[in-house]
Amino acid sequence: MFSVIIPTLNAAAGLETTLAALAEAKASDGQFEIVVVDGGSHDGTPDLAARLGARLIAAPRGRGVQLAAGAKASCGPWLLFLHADTVLEPGWSGAARTFIARPTAKTEAAAFRFALDDDAPVARRLEKAVAWRCRVIGLPYGDQGLLIHRDFYDSLGGYRTLPLMEDVDFIRRVGRRRIVMLDKAAVTSAARYRCDGYLRRGLRNLLCLSLYLAGVPPRHILRVYG
Repeated sequence: MFSVIIPTLNAAAGLETTLAALAEAKASDGQFEIVVVDGGSHDGTPDLAARLGARLIAAPRGRGVQLAAGAKASCGPWLLFLHADTVLEPGWSGAARTFIARPTAKTEAAAFRFALDDDAPVARRLEKAVAWRCRVIGLPYGDQGLLIHRDFYDSLGGYRTLPLMEDVDFIRRVGRRRIVMLDKAAVTSAARYRCDGYLRRGLRNLLCLSLYLAGVPPRHILRVYG
């Protein structure tokens, strides 16, 4: 059994599609739970999550805080952390179970291939750039999902209560040699890229990562991220 943990904050617009993809897999393989950790939504997200069969818990606002709270409240020995606007490709649960069956899986973590729900050529270029980052640097982000055994997660100290970069912080503790990339996609909403502009948002994300790797505290990077 594994637990899917989804942090939310005013995520009603995309959450139903995310949960529908999980429900489809759960119908054929019911050995997992869905835990939605809400950070104070006022758009009906909690009611929607409960109506669609997720277990709902409340936590202070902040993705790192919410992820940590979800891990603590969940029941499964395997944890799958997922963003509320990310839809897993059909067949994802089979890929997850193939990873779990690996002899070394309990000391590794797995992430899905990054994809965007946008037909624009610039979206494909960004996907290729992310694939390069994962392959060469071993640095998948939170919008690619993360599957990890609870014991390994706990041994690394879990997600920290950072205002930003909580996913990069945790993946760096996992270590690039212990990251396994799955052959199924995590399709993430491109709404923010379309709103901000692919180039502008991409450069901002790169700047935030560079500042973090240079040792700038996440609370200061948050001013750049917006």
